[in-house]
Amino acid sequence: MDRLDESLIALRRILRSTELYSKDLAQAAGVTPAQLRVLQILQSKGGSATPKALATQMGVSQATVTALVDKLQSRGMIERVRSELDRRQTNVTITQAGLSTTDDAPDALQQRYVKEFTKLDDWEQAMLVAALERVAAMLDADDMDASPVLTIGDIHGRPSH
Repeated sequence: MDRLDESLIALRRILRSTELYSKDLAQAAGVTPAQLRVLQILQSKGGSATPKALATQMGVSQATVTALVDKLQSRGMIERVRSELDRRQTNVTITQAGLSTTDDAPDALQQRYVKEFTKLDDWEQAMLVAALERVAAMLDADDMDASPVLTIGDIHGRPSH
C-alpha cells in the first residue's frame, strides 16, 4: 500500500470515528457535538456567558452561536437573560435540563483527543498541528467556520449534503 492510500485511509478513519461519535451523542444526549460544547462552556463559566464569549471560545461567528443557542433554547436547555449590569446585553444561562444533558453525555471525542494530544512532546504537538493545518489547506477548508468540536456536517446541527 502506498502513502497516498494510507493517507486516505487515515482521513476516512477520522471521518468515520467522528460520524459514529455524533450518532452516539445524538442518541445518548439528544444534542449535536457543537450544542454540547455550548452547554459545557456555560457549565465551566458558572452557568452563564455572553453570546460573544461563547463565539470567541468556540472560534465561530456570533451568527453560528445564535443558531446553536436558538436550538438549545427551544429544547429548554438554556435561557436568554438580560444582564443585571447592562440591560442592553443578554446572557446565555444553562438550565437544569442543560446540566443534566452535559452530565449524561458520553465523553466527547475531542476530550479523548485532548487527553492523548497533551501526552505528546512539544515538538510532536507542533508537527501534528502543522500537518493537520496542511491537510485542511489541501482540502480548501482552511477558511471554514469551525469550532474545536469534532463533528461532521454543518456546525448549526443541520446534516451535510
